Amino acid sequence: MVEVSANELKTKGISALSSVIAEQKTAVITVRGKDKYVVMDFETYNHLRECELEAAIMETRLELERGEVFTDTIEEHIRRIADAL
Repeated sequence: MVEVSANELKTKGISALSSVIAEQKTAVITVRGKDKYVVMDFETYNHLRECELEAAIMETRLELERGEVFTDTIEEHIRRIADAL
């Protein structure tokens, strides 16, 4: 990933990121020499969100298959949560 310093971003503005994002899709913003933020184009962000949601669905399906679900009433659910504290 290409790094853009916070100072460069401060002096050049969004143009410091535009060319990097166009080529690499992502850039790391460094603050005082340390990686601090990741910037990406919206298409890449949406793809990552979709992957995250698909992983959550797969995990939920596995939990259902293993029987790791509760079919409590609301009152039972609240009691179970309170007891766990």
